[in-house]
Amino acid sequence: MPNHLVKSRSLYLQKHVHNPIDWWYWCEEALDIAKKEDKPIFLSIGYSSCHWCTVMEGEAFSNPAIANYLNTHFLPIKVDREERPDIDSIYMQALQMMTGQGGWPLNIFLTPDRLIPFYGGTYFPVDPRFGRPGFLQVLQSVRRYYDEEKEKLAAFTREMLGALQQSAILPIADTNLQSDELLYRGIESSTAVIGVSMNRYGRPSFPMIPYANLALEGQRFLDRINPDLAGAAYQRGEDLALGGIYDHVAGGFHRYTVDSTWTVPHFEKMLYDNGQIVEYLANLWSAGDREPAFRRAIAGTVNWLKREMTAPAGYFYAAQDADSFRHATDSEPEEGAFYVWSYDELADFLDRSELQALQNAFTLTPEGNFEGQNVLQRHDRGELSDEIEAILAKLFFLRYGAYPHEIETFPPAINNEQAKTGEWRGRIPAVTDPKMIVAWNSLMISGLARASVVFGEEEYREMAIRAARFILENQRIENRLYRLNYGGQPSVFAQAEDYAYLIKALLDLHEGRPTETEWLAAAIEIQSEFDRHFGSIEFGGYFNTADDNTGDLIIRERGYNDNATPSANGIAITNLIRLSHLTENLDYLASAERALGSFSAVLTESPTSCPILFVALDNYRHGFSVRVREGDLPGLIDRYLPTAVYRVDTELSEYTFGLICQGLTCLEPARDREQLLDRIEGVIKG
Repeated sequence: MPNHLVKSRSLYLQKHVHNPIDWWYWCEEALDIAKKEDKPIFLSIGYSSCHWCTVMEGEAFSNPAIANYLNTHFLPIKVDREERPDIDSIYMQALQMMTGQGGWPLNIFLTPDRLIPFYGGTYFPVDPRFGRPGFLQVLQSVRRYYDEEKEKLAAFTREMLGALQQSAILPIADTNLQSDELLYRGIESSTAVIGVSMNRYGRPSFPMIPYANLALEGQRFLDRINPDLAGAAYQRGEDLALGGIYDHVAGGFHRYTVDSTWTVPHFEKMLYDNGQIVEYLANLWSAGDREPAFRRAIAGTVNWLKREMTAPAGYFYAAQDADSFRHATDSEPEEGAFYVWSYDELADFLDRSELQALQNAFTLTPEGNFEGQNVLQRHDRGELSDEIEAILAKLFFLRYGAYPHEIETFPPAINNEQAKTGEWRGRIPAVTDPKMIVAWNSLMISGLARASVVFGEEEYREMAIRAARFILENQRIENRLYRLNYGGQPSVFAQAEDYAYLIKALLDLHEGRPTETEWLAAAIEIQSEFDRHFGSIEFGGYFNTADDNTGDLIIRERGYNDNATPSANGIAITNLIRLSHLTENLDYLASAERALGSFSAVLTESPTSCPILFVALDNYRHGFSVRVREGDLPGLIDRYLPTAVYRVDTELSEYTFGLICQGLTCLEPARDREQLLDRIEGVIKG
């Protein structure tokens, strides 16, 4: 019998509809029942493409004994972190305070009256293993503690609530934002994070694009920072474009690799990673590293996006699972089954010369590098030959049952049943989560907009514009932005990251065509809405949630940490600075300065936590506008000038080629392109 999740549109929540657990979604009714019946809340948070979330759903959450105990002694609530990142952020921080680590699934126990966490963990097996207790044992111990240790529970929850509340109040440091020394320290810290030395102990390798972005910006200051950090940003590009994290056959980047050599990925593909990586590789190219693998990876990712991740309405789907079925009769999917290759399979399908050519270009052995199978990883930089591209097209045929030029769209399987019963010509594909998330779409819009400028690909811009128009026309109701869209239906009020990333995307579209003023006008309008509902009047910066959407949260956070995605505040402050240069409205600059000041202690004491705040600081210190005639924009906007904005000025005198303005002052007009470029070089290097 279905539980309370049956009406949810979330793919992740739908996966739990037929569990024997009487799951509730996060709502006032569920919270009231827990309080009335004095039942601790068991809060479980995950997302649709999370491998270990899927494992726990098939094990512990499908176990009748566990379900019976949980239903009797707790109020179980499921949350999709992609719907409610604000809830996830608070309780992930609490788990990290308790255990020193975090991850998904996030399973945490809350008091029913005040929603204060008092015990938690991530994956719990049914029976004790991996050094973890069995889940039923955990439930019994937690309930016993709740019933019998009231004084200890009260003391712990007071301490936990105090710690969470304190974390939301950031101290103000005596930091001089007008000095570049703080910026240089931040650049060094972030560059070290993505440096090769960080992975010598076999740690997993994540894209970490927020860190890579600051490292790339910092390359222009190599005479003032540790020279040993030179090249780290470019190495990150090679790791991504050559490594097994990239799907060399069909395009798109997986979420991370489980090893430090960028070989074997965790196979889910997330829109937010792909949008950021497309923009990053385009910036590497425009910064001077014309590695053909960068351009190929961008083109392949755009083809994957068109083929598998774009809705008919023009927006982009959220994610694809890591796991898929090898056969329609299988009871459980296997990790990576859609993507990996057995040596025997390829030896049977390719002739001897093709197999040898593939081995010369990619890792391919009879033993394999992932559970007896092969993940393809390139050996070298450079252009792939026509022969290799033809062989990869044959592998595409093995996977999809058709060649790349024969498939324009590949309809998604949105659940396991569709995957197993679909009439696929090739392998059974991984499940696709078709929901639209404004924040993630915005990251991809930015990536496409930048790649369009750098490579002159008009199609990339057209895709970005379709997605942006969908958001502007469908995700705003009565001047409020909504975060999600399920099959044409907006859902859930937007959060700070949705606003910040969307404003950035609109400014990026404007930058590509400064004469198309609709994008700047839309950015200004949405910025006003963002300020009104999320701005912190007392402290500066922005809260994660709107002022009228915080009733079910125990604290109201102002996020500054960069993780797989950039912090909303880091992006928001940079947006304000860009808007100030584009509009000459100094209120934007004043807001940016105040917000940076409010995070001064973080910048000073925790530089490795907030690279995008340092990107904002770089823009504050070194941002400028370039004013030229429309016909002179080519050759400027495709350069890597991370702190520049561009304005078309029809009133420049006949003796002026261009004008550079910083803050309240402008430099002497440049007479020709060469002089303008020389002055830009001086400005960006401080």
